Amino acid sequence: MRCILLPVFSVAVLLAGLSGAAEAKGCLKGAAVGGVAGHMAGHGVLGAAAGCAVGHHEAAKHDRQQAQTQGNPSSTTTH
Repeated sequence: MRCILLPVFSVAVLLAGLSGAAEAKGCLKGAAVGGVAGHMAGHGVLGAAAGCAVGHHEAAKHDRQQAQTQGNPSSTTTH
């Protein structure tokens, strides 16, 4: 079990170091939730890594939706 966790943790640390502070949106919250859920299942580090990825994805999706909403003119304007 430990032979699997060490490479997974190492890759997670490496990827976290490569991304900037702006890229970490959603990762901390997702990692906390995933770590707790993973701990309950016996895979805390793996759950935290997966939670970070999901949290980052959801934050990016939210940002795209916000940008799309702000980019569209409202339908109530008159010409």
